[in-house]
Amino acid sequence: FYYFIRLCLDKILLQCVLQARTLSGADAINALRPFYFAVHPDFFGQHPKEREVNENSLKRLNGYLENLQKPGFRSLKPTQLTFYVRETEPNSSNVQESFSASGFRAVSFTLRTRDLLSTVLDILNSCSLSTEHIQSLNVNSQPHKEAKSTVNRPIKWDKTYYSFTGFKDPEEELEQAQRVETTLISWLDDNGASAVKKLKKSLPLRKELERLKFELSHELQLSDIRWQRSWGIAHRCSQLHSLARLVQQRPEVLKNVKGRTVVFTDRSGMSAAGHIMLGTMDVHHHWTKIFERLPNYYKLQKRLLFLEDRISELLGGIQVIYIEELQPLLTLEEYYETLNSFYNKLRDSRLPFHPRSLRGLQMILESDRYAPSLHEFGHFIIPTVCDPVALQWFIFAKAQEARENLKRKEEMMITEKELINTSTEKFSLDRLYKEPSVSSAQMIDCCKRLLEESLPYLQGMHLCISHFYSVLQDGDLCIPWNWK
Repeated sequence: FYYFIRLCLDKILLQCVLQARTLSGADAINALRPFYFAVHPDFFGQHPKEREVNENSLKRLNGYLENLQKPGFRSLKPTQLTFYVRETEPNSSNVQESFSASGFRAVSFTLRTRDLLSTVLDILNSCSLSTEHIQSLNVNSQPHKEAKSTVNRPIKWDKTYYSFTGFKDPEEELEQAQRVETTLISWLDDNGASAVKKLKKSLPLRKELERLKFELSHELQLSDIRWQRSWGIAHRCSQLHSLARLVQQRPEVLKNVKGRTVVFTDRSGMSAAGHIMLGTMDVHHHWTKIFERLPNYYKLQKRLLFLEDRISELLGGIQVIYIEELQPLLTLEEYYETLNSFYNKLRDSRLPFHPRSLRGLQMILESDRYAPSLHEFGHFIIPTVCDPVALQWFIFAKAQEARENLKRKEEMMITEKELINTSTEKFSLDRLYKEPSVSSAQMIDCCKRLLEESLPYLQGMHLCISHFYSVLQDGDLCIPWNWK
């Protein structure tokens, strides 16, 4: 009996010591610096899918950390996160094997912690990052007032107490409740009202955005106006207002934009796809320079198209394409250099492809790969450093499979569009869309299962098919494509 009491007291003392150790918000940020350095989206410029996953996960993680610091919070729902972690320690033998050829690995973990310190440790340990630096942080005891309130908390008994008495362990009951997997219905029950509130608040700005976009597109005779990243509605309106002011102040510099697409992104220039890129951090002076240089960009684009044709001739008529959703956002100059280097290599190798033998097939060039591959959509992914002879044999071996994949892609795109229209109509959605990282096959599977459900919560909503559950700042509902 005395041993049992001693065990309980030791347990209580240890709990008090752990509760007395706290991290401030600033300490938590400092402690997570290695983590942020390993997952920050800016380091994934050549990998748009991984960049988007990390952006979404960081938003949800920041929300979790903010809630932990709110006074009076009780407990948080388990939050599952996925990050692509860069190889920051190339000489570390214990983690190097798990990294892909691109230099990063996927890590998934679920946060169930109740304080900043354990949350930080959980994140770092899950990503196999060092925690030694946390010892040097200023982790102090709580003020006397807080320490006093800790004493008045209910005693946390040892597990053997509940086994002996038959009473229910409240902590175990909480953990069991947290382990219950989130379902679409339960998540909509918990978050539907919040999404509706945010959506209603954003409606005036959404109308303003559509008005600005229509007026600018009409005035400048643009093909489209897009955004590379998922900025909020207010941010997008601000960018369009900036462009409208430039149109008023310097209308003569925009005379060459007719028929073009303007993309607001991280840097200014012209993209490999021929779109005018306006960096959101640049001032009007930089935008003006881009518009003034458009005639030169158009000349370079003609040379680029000529290079694509010459490569196609050397490879039996296979078409060289650039897919914005799947490839890094390259400038026209960067893409031209890539094509030119690849063309010179092909020309010197003199591969014996029969003219037009590969007509109807497609390929994209990538500079961060070493072996050719065939995408599920039917296009070849060719590294710029690929050995010409190995390339020839790979294309010959995969040509028939590529044609079958291309045909399946066309059928899949039709099915996806039909399912999106049917789902939008059935649930009276204002909009149904997906993130670029969600494939057509995943979208089709998601929509088919949605159509089997009765979901009145979705009426009038903006629904985004993603990899996570979240409510965006403007009220868009994001659900994972493989929802339960």
